[in-house]
Amino acid sequence: MSLTTDSSLLLSRLRDVLPTHAVLADEASLAAHARDTAPFPDCGTPAVVVQPTTAEQVQAVLALAYGLEVPVVPQGARTGVVGAAGAVDGCIVLSTVRMDRILEIDPGNRLVRCEPGVTTAALNAAAAEYGLTYPPDPASRDTCTIGGNIATGAGGICSVKYGATADHVLALDLVLPDGRRMRTGRDTVKGVAGYDLTRLIVGSEGTLAVVVGASLALRPARPPALSLLARFPTLTAAGDAVHAITLAGHLPSALELLDRATSEAVAELGHPLLRPGSAATLIVESDTADPARDLTAMELLCKEAGAEHVVTASTAEESREIMEARRQAVPAVNRFAATLPGRPTTFVEEVAVPRRELPKFIGAIEGIADHHGLRIFTTAHAGDGRVRPAVLFDASDAGRVARARQAREDIVAAALAVGGTSTGTHGIGTLKRDWLARELDPAGLDLHRGIKRLFDPKNLLNPGKVIEA
Repeated sequence: MSLTTDSSLLLSRLRDVLPTHAVLADEASLAAHARDTAPFPDCGTPAVVVQPTTAEQVQAVLALAYGLEVPVVPQGARTGVVGAAGAVDGCIVLSTVRMDRILEIDPGNRLVRCEPGVTTAALNAAAAEYGLTYPPDPASRDTCTIGGNIATGAGGICSVKYGATADHVLALDLVLPDGRRMRTGRDTVKGVAGYDLTRLIVGSEGTLAVVVGASLALRPARPPALSLLARFPTLTAAGDAVHAITLAGHLPSALELLDRATSEAVAELGHPLLRPGSAATLIVESDTADPARDLTAMELLCKEAGAEHVVTASTAEESREIMEARRQAVPAVNRFAATLPGRPTTFVEEVAVPRRELPKFIGAIEGIADHHGLRIFTTAHAGDGRVRPAVLFDASDAGRVARARQAREDIVAAALAVGGTSTGTHGIGTLKRDWLARELDPAGLDLHRGIKRLFDPKNLLNPGKVIEA
């Protein structure tokens, strides 16, 4: 049965299995849930938005949709940037934001069991009461959900030392496209029985199953950290410093790089430690047992690499000021955008490259900006090679929109050309689906399609995302 031929039947059936308030079909709700934050991918119009509060309700929705052959698009907080949560025409949008309970924190085993709608910040706040922390820290941690983090494999600034989402997922409670429920993984620290289906689901962007629960590993709360900020006259010098820090065996809790455009924007915003004219700014944080000693060693490495100025914190307040320079990157770009005519829009790309290729790649981005006549502000999680160019363009100007689209294509191509990947932790969605097909070899592409068909033979769960079935 097709939704397009009898949407009233679908709504009636959904109201039979869900509370009335959990079924939304008004225009405002449909529009609000039509897309994530990606500006480019086209999105469809959902027929209905459902907001279940239990795993059993999710099962009922998926079983019903499977029988009627109606597509289902899972959503969290819609903070993704690649179109993975965008609706398709006539679909059911299945939002898990109301499944927001922290079920148990087990300090002895250092794990938490929770539902997918719990925000990353709320989970960390709850863990902190036990002297524990959940290390993944996406920039949107205050609003993004654990289910969305799992779907995309999200990372964060401290991933260089503490890992991304995939490194902390122990077990998952899932609902398959036909409504069957299953569990992957286990709550033990070690376990290799069977294929690692948990890792398969992490990063699958809601195309294989819907996450309705998770067991996540916690760590002891991070010790106090200290930071340094170094300004460099060239990208090559900054890259040499990153390489030297890694080669010397240091493991900073953050190793962040700002390009020339971003450094100037943050300086213009008023941060006292940045100066216009620097080709790159490197921000390093250490939370080892003796962070002052580590920073002294890394300060020397920065100077040997050619840093023109280094500020090393000796107090928590000085460290806060240094780290604030990194946090001000987005507000600084937004402030610059606000001064421009038209409808200025910022699109954040994300790729990953080998660390040694960072200077060459960021230099290529600057060349791409010049070629297309665009402003591109680049930050990098330099410790693990993830690069985030923010492409600024006037969305009211069709020509500039076209140039921004082409710049994005050129950036991904440049990343692959230096041995990188089309995405580090943001996912594929629809925006990078063609690039994934180019990045995989034919055998890998066939296996991806085969896995999708095995989980979802009717191609109803988040269809058109990641890979064509």
